[in-house]
Amino acid sequence: MATVSAVSEGSRPPADLLRVEYPAWRTRLLLGLSVVTFLSMFVMLYMVFFYAGTDAVQGHAQRLFYVHVSSYAGGSVAFFVTVIAGIAYLVTRNIKWDQLAVSSVEVGLPLMTVCLVTGSTWARPIWNTWWTADPRLNGMAIMWLLYAAYLVLRGAIEDPDRRARFAAIYGILAFASVVYVFLIPRVRDDTLHPVVIGPSAANPMAEGGFEVRTDARIGATMGVAMTWWCVAAVVLLWHRVRLENTARRLEALKAHFLAKQG
Repeated sequence: MATVSAVSEGSRPPADLLRVEYPAWRTRLLLGLSVVTFLSMFVMLYMVFFYAGTDAVQGHAQRLFYVHVSSYAGGSVAFFVTVIAGIAYLVTRNIKWDQLAVSSVEVGLPLMTVCLVTGSTWARPIWNTWWTADPRLNGMAIMWLLYAAYLVLRGAIEDPDRRARFAAIYGILAFASVVYVFLIPRVRDDTLHPVVIGPSAANPMAEGGFEVRTDARIGATMGVAMTWWCVAAVVLLWHRVRLENTARRLEALKAHFLAKQG
């Protein structure tokens, strides 16, 4: 603010370019959710490491699945928001939906990275390999690359309207890969990947079975973990949207000064 006040009156930017304001109740709600999410993380970790039993076959490696599956759920929530925001932008052409779309991808992609890393780490002691040519694994890798390409696409298009339009369509279509990854172990019999939640009629003998229905503690821990990661995704997205709003405001402020100097 000191720098802005030092410029001449004629070059001073409009007041709405200098700050981003939000209703006080929204800020308090976001702060409360952030604190609750942070504190509940320790509850989730306690359940993962101490409350849930150790699998007789997989041992402690099974505990990775609480993070592996739940981070996928959180990433899926973020990517689904990208779909909703993309549709909303195509209908309204309001830039706020484009901001929400890119924010949700930037939150969802790291969560899916956690899913990939923990899945590969689990596979090493269970399948004796970090990676194998499995339909589910390959589908997950393709999904990750698709959303990484989404960010590359945005950076390659300079025109804001064209960038937002193309990104909206791309974000909607890319969600098909999320659905594919979810369905693949349930409909194909050539995958090693177990179905953690729900039956796999196609391949009930998938290696590394993880049955949440036969053990109440396993089921409860998985439920808490999935809830935490989904809520964490929403909280992170909320913070990311605010950061994006600030970045856009700074861009407008920069453009204002450049226009005055030109």
